[in-house]
Amino acid sequence: MTKTGRIELMSPAGDFTSLQAAIDNGADSVYFGVEQLNMRARASMNFTIDDLPEISRRCKEKEVRTYLTLNTIIYDHDLSIIKTLLDKAKAADLTAVIAMDQAVIAYARQIGMEVHISTQINITNIETVKFYALFADTMVMSRELSVTQIKKICQQIEKDQVKGPSGNLVEIEIFGHGALCMAVSGKCYLSLHSHNSSANRGACKQNCRKKYTVIDQESGFEIELDNEYMMSPKDLCTIGFLDQIADAGVKVLKIEGRGRAPEYVATVTKAYREAIDSIADGTFTQEKVNEWMKELEKVYNRGFWDGYYLGQKLGEWSPNSGSSATQKKIYIGKGRHFYPKSNIAEFLIEAYDLEVGDTILIQGPTTGSQEMVVADMMVDQKEDAKKAIKSDVVTFKTDFRVRPSDKLYKVVQPETV
Repeated sequence: MTKTGRIELMSPAGDFTSLQAAIDNGADSVYFGVEQLNMRARASMNFTIDDLPEISRRCKEKEVRTYLTLNTIIYDHDLSIIKTLLDKAKAADLTAVIAMDQAVIAYARQIGMEVHISTQINITNIETVKFYALFADTMVMSRELSVTQIKKICQQIEKDQVKGPSGNLVEIEIFGHGALCMAVSGKCYLSLHSHNSSANRGACKQNCRKKYTVIDQESGFEIELDNEYMMSPKDLCTIGFLDQIADAGVKVLKIEGRGRAPEYVATVTKAYREAIDSIADGTFTQEKVNEWMKELEKVYNRGFWDGYYLGQKLGEWSPNSGSSATQKKIYIGKGRHFYPKSNIAEFLIEAYDLEVGDTILIQGPTTGSQEMVVADMMVDQKEDAKKAIKSDVVTFKTDFRVRPSDKLYKVVQPETV
């Protein structure tokens, strides 16, 4: 939990661009995987062991905690890799490891590294919390618990003074936003059975996000389903009742999305940062919730629902296989130069066009994800230009530093392209 007593906001990082986006938008902590031993191993975005010192450096500079995810099932042939990775994490002075396998938990404790218990363990009661308190200081609750159940567990921790290895009371963490799985706390075997690609090894093929037809094997009759994506839940969103979550005693709120784009990380982190702060200072209102929801709807989502937290039964299914975001980005160019004295950025337009008044994203490993509106610009050294097209060199003023490796995107409505 943060020093101010507010809920700790934990954001996902799949690469350095997303990591910087999380830091810039107010994350208290970040979690990330390294190569193949995490629940997003199949994602194209994963760090390497050699990235750990730089991750640690950036985060320490902003007092952001760092959590390494090692939460897959582990086989004997993985053990040497696990030890090497944990040794490197310890050497880089990462804050903690998120784990589910006892081999990871035991070795982390052996080398003196803080452990957080993954939701894959499926903790649903106080006695299980007490058991894992022998090894861990923070525990992610099962996603199937209600706020009322979580509150009782938090109260019991306080009453019984359940402490972790650090000597502090165990802290409860929950998922607050992002993709939900049809399986109990993500323990799904569909992908393993159909593609020999295990979700529990971070290689889910997402069978549940596809369209299916039910066929009567005896008669051959096909049943048309009212909802074609009946195994694909809408995304979790708790911002509307975040005050209840804070009241329950939750200490860490986790945003799902290590496979998501940097603008997703930036937008969701910013919204929940503002919400957590508004709860702390007594300004949390429905009007603010409505505005945050509009922002959250702009980035990747399958529609939103409350999950199990308010007691509803599962049944709010996604209406389609992809995103319902109200905005999307299209690539239009790359960075060429930055003039620091005047804060002028120069880009080469490589696709589509750019006009004054357009909303743009500038993204890069050091820049993160920065959104702005183009107020004015120069095109091929001509002032007061209104439009730039492919092959034009465009310059405009920014409030942040831009790098030559940065990419320029235009934010548009989904039907535009």
